[in-house]
Amino acid sequence: MQSRYNTLVLILVALSSALLGLSILLIGPHKHISLATDFYGISQLLPASVFNALAALAFIAGAILALLSIKTISLRPVLAYLLLAISLVPLVSLFADSMWIASMGGFPVIGSGQGVIKYFALAAIALFLLKPQLPRLQAAWISVLPVLLVLLWIGGMKFTAIEAKGIEDLVLSSPLMSWMYNFWDVQTTSNIIGVYDLVAVLLLIAAIYHHKLVMPAILMSGMVFVVTQTFLVTFDASLSAETLLTTTGHFLIKDLWFIANLALFYQALKPQEQSA
Repeated sequence: MQSRYNTLVLILVALSSALLGLSILLIGPHKHISLATDFYGISQLLPASVFNALAALAFIAGAILALLSIKTISLRPVLAYLLLAISLVPLVSLFADSMWIASMGGFPVIGSGQGVIKYFALAAIALFLLKPQLPRLQAAWISVLPVLLVLLWIGGMKFTAIEAKGIEDLVLSSPLMSWMYNFWDVQTTSNIIGVYDLVAVLLLIAAIYHHKLVMPAILMSGMVFVVTQTFLVTFDASLSAETLLTTTGHFLIKDLWFIANLALFYQALKPQEQSA
């Protein structure tokens, strides 16, 4: 990765990891950490507060390493392995039934796992830190796969009533999106958002083979994650004076990883003459 992309990606990792780590430390035992320890059968080995502290310290260590890695390139492999560990622990727990909505048939109707699948984005960043000189096409697919996955999966969920209702409060809080309810009902609004996500998926795939579409694809898909970050300000239940982020805030802040993925995607596909 070039220097400016290194810097952007590492800053996004540092910011998100610091906020996640500090808020997990302050918020106390976390439902998703408990789900993971239950899946691995280790919940009885240590108090929940200890597992919570270990997760928080892992994120804080990641934030520190990310900042140090901006200047000290030799630390990037260490950061990469830490990020892989942080991402793989929750990702493997997707095999747990608790991640899916049983009343709707279980897999692939995702519930608690919506926050977990976002760790694919962190894993992709780790791979780039380990292998910064990947061939262009391979680099493009690795960087964009997590983006495609979350847009396809969570976008697809927008067509269900449970997801349409689940995002209602978020949409209502946003000056950028609340106007939609003036024209459409809750389900139709959710369907439109879902269609937008799926069109962004198709555009990203097309951009891999038609490079003139790279910027439109990044702008369209990137707006999803930028708007998500605005919810941290507009949605009262995202932030807390006591814990910095709430559990909802944890879900939202992870979208910074997808912005980093898109930066890597652009870096992989931009014209060669600009890559020197």
